[in-house]
Amino acid sequence: MTKRVFNFSPGPAMLPLPVLEAAQKDLLALPGIGQSILEVSHRSKDFLSIIETAQANLRKLYGIPDNYRILFLQGGAQMQFAMIPMNFLRNSGKAADYIVTGSWSKKAAPEAKTQGDVNIAFDGSDTNFNRVPKADEMKLNPDAAYAYYCSTETIQGVQFPSEPDVGDVPLVCDASSDVLCRPVDMKKYAIYYACAQKNAGPAGVTMVIIRDDMVAKCPDDLPSMLRYPPLVEADSALNTPPVFAIYIVKLVTDWLLDEIGGLDKMLERNRMKSQMIYDAIDGSDGFYDCHAEKDSRSLMNIAFRLPSDELQDKFLAGATERDLVALKGHRSVGGCRASIYNAMPVEGCQLLAEYMTEFKKANG
Repeated sequence: MTKRVFNFSPGPAMLPLPVLEAAQKDLLALPGIGQSILEVSHRSKDFLSIIETAQANLRKLYGIPDNYRILFLQGGAQMQFAMIPMNFLRNSGKAADYIVTGSWSKKAAPEAKTQGDVNIAFDGSDTNFNRVPKADEMKLNPDAAYAYYCSTETIQGVQFPSEPDVGDVPLVCDASSDVLCRPVDMKKYAIYYACAQKNAGPAGVTMVIIRDDMVAKCPDDLPSMLRYPPLVEADSALNTPPVFAIYIVKLVTDWLLDEIGGLDKMLERNRMKSQMIYDAIDGSDGFYDCHAEKDSRSLMNIAFRLPSDELQDKFLAGATERDLVALKGHRSVGGCRASIYNAMPVEGCQLLAEYMTEFKKANG
C-alpha cells in the first residue's frame, strides 16, 4: 500500500481510509452494475439508489424531519452566499441579520448586500475574529428576513458551541467546517448547508438541507438554477449533478453510521482528538498561543502561533519530516493550523501533540 501522511489541510481534506478503499475497489465497476461510478448516468436507477441512500443516511444521522429537503448542489458555499439572499432577502422588504465571526461569514455578508439590506448583528473583526459572541452582544432584529451565521470559521478556528438564539427568525447556517462532526437539532434551522470537501466528501458538491416553508417563499423571477423549488422538484438533478462526489458522500455517511456508530460517537472522538492538541498548547507555558479564546475553540480547526517566524518555519519542517503535513496557517491569522476533521485518525492528533511537546522542550 502507498504510504499515507497525516494531512491537516483545511480542505480538500482527508477522507476515511475505508471510504477510499471502497471507492478504489469499485471504481472499475460497481457491484452488479458493470459500470464505473464515473460512467453511471445521473438518470439511472443505479444512481438514484446512491443519492437516495445518501439522503436517507443524512436523515438518520441528523434526525432530519420530513418537512425538510436534502439537496446536492454545485457552486460551493459561495454559491449559497448568493442564492440565499437572492431567494429570501431580495423581495422580502426586510433586512437580514449576519453574525460575522470570521473570514467566511465576512465574505457572505457583502454578497447579501448585493440583494438587499443587511444588519451586521455582530462583528468580531476588532479582535481578529478570535471568539464567537455572547447572546447580549448580538444586535438581532426580531423581524429579520433571516439570521445567518457560520458555525465554525475554518481560518480562525472558532466554533459556536451551540446555535445562536434568534427567536422566530429563520436561522441559516454555513456548516462547511463542522458538518457531521456532532449532533445538531435540525428543527432549529431553516437552511443548513455545507460544502463537502472538509468533512463529508470531495470537492464539487454542497449539501443543502432546507425547510419546506422556505422553499415555498422563493420568488419566480430568478433563473431555475438559482431557485430552490426547481432544484427540489428535480431532486438535485435539474442539470447533471456531481455523481462521483455524491457517491463519496454516501460512502462517508455509511462509514459514520456503520463504523463510527453515529454522531454522538463521532463527537466523543472529535473531543478526544482536539483535547490532545489543546492540552499541548495550554501546557506549553505560552510557547504556543491559540488564536481562539477557550470558550470559542473549534473541534475541527486549531489555529496557533509560535514565538517567532523562524521557530514556526523550523516547526513546520520538522512536522513534515514526521509525515504531519499542511500545518501552515492562513495568511490572515499566521502561525499554524491543524484541521482535524472526522477522517483524521486519533493517531495523527496524538503524534502532533507529542511533537509539539517535544519541539517546545527543545526550543522553548
